[in-house]
Amino acid sequence: MNAKTDFSLAASAPLQSAEQLEAQLRHIGATRYHSLHPFHHLLHGGKLNKGQVQAWALNRYYYQSTIPIKDAVVISRFRDRGIRLEWRHRIEDHDGNIGTEGGIERWLKLTEGLGLDNAYVESAEGILPATRFAVDAYVHFVRDKTPLEAIASSLTELFAPNLHEERISGMLKHYGFVNPDIMRYFSRRMEQAPRDANFALKYVKEHATTPAEREAVCNALIFKTNVLWVQLDALYHAYVDGHIPPGAFVPAAN
Repeated sequence: MNAKTDFSLAASAPLQSAEQLEAQLRHIGATRYHSLHPFHHLLHGGKLNKGQVQAWALNRYYYQSTIPIKDAVVISRFRDRGIRLEWRHRIEDHDGNIGTEGGIERWLKLTEGLGLDNAYVESAEGILPATRFAVDAYVHFVRDKTPLEAIASSLTELFAPNLHEERISGMLKHYGFVNPDIMRYFSRRMEQAPRDANFALKYVKEHATTPAEREAVCNALIFKTNVLWVQLDALYHAYVDGHIPPGAFVPAAN
């Protein structure tokens, strides 16, 4: 089996319509989104200790803080001013604006509320190597692939609201060191993600006009689900199985 066949999850028959494309994208999300990962089941079910939750929030910060960089790269791919204007609010959603709080600040409130030092979190010194490689690969993907694939890779947002809802309720229920204030990142994204996902879905349905382009869209989403999944693989290996690599964050003894 060649590498392309290993990577592709596009339908065995070529996708002949926008409706078939959407159905396949939703199938990819239903079978590959990182909500299915065992680490998330532990996190949301109250099965992790505080140090393990800290490790998750610390590593995830690197992903969150890189999203506006990724989105700036996406914007740079388009001559169409309307698309740049539409995509620009994503950067403000995460970076904030003068006098307004963004998602990165809200994530730092989460890590601070969990007892981590902001300077340490922002330095990314303690993140896992796999976190860095996966997140950086995402930036490289939107830089090097087609603009259509760059937009398609964001479609994991279609599946995010349900995960955020599960995370909010599960973590508030099970962890005494978690409170609603430090979970505001997720409640805000439940409003933002559907807007962003709907635009991206409409774009790929309109602009992927051939079976080959529709397959490329599906493979872009597969790539993104892999980016998210491998970060949780690394967290599980390091902080559940106990194989923390040199230089990575080591939780305080419980």
